[in-house]
Amino acid sequence: MSELPEYNLDRVFDAPREMVWRAWTDPELLRRWYGPNIETIIHKFDLKPGGFWLNEMKWDENSMLSKAVFKEIVPSERLVWLHHSFTDSEWNTIPNPMMPDWPRLLLTTVTFTDEGSKTKVRLTWAPFEATDAEITCFAGAVENMGKGWESGYAIMDEIFAELQAEKGESDE
Repeated sequence: MSELPEYNLDRVFDAPREMVWRAWTDPELLRRWYGPNIETIIHKFDLKPGGFWLNEMKWDENSMLSKAVFKEIVPSERLVWLHHSFTDSEWNTIPNPMMPDWPRLLLTTVTFTDEGSKTKVRLTWAPFEATDAEITCFAGAVENMGKGWESGYAIMDEIFAELQAEKGESDE
């Protein structure tokens, strides 16, 4: 395949850019919305180029481990990481046991721009160093990717309302 499929999700949040950036980079806030409706445990979050984000999502008796390696960080503007879909307990990349042709690596880019007093976030996901089978699998899943992200973004809306209420109380 010559052209890689991309998943793009644009969302405008009713919150200032610094607050939205914080929701993506503060592990305490991130664990609340990333992986909605399940328990998210962040084992490591080293926000610097070459730093790791080691993440675990738990539901019922199940657990999924994933690893991201930060490639670029421009505070309040841009985050770029390579995301390993699944890892073993030693954080080594493994194939997705439910979707063996899912790309082992995804390049994730998140940009933050001002929209007046609000913030526009653009999330872009693309297969990285993928086989033709992985690219085809990813392309077939693009249409349904928004459901999980939108659920997490709804939780972010609640977080921003809380943070803005706290800020309002402290300004008084």
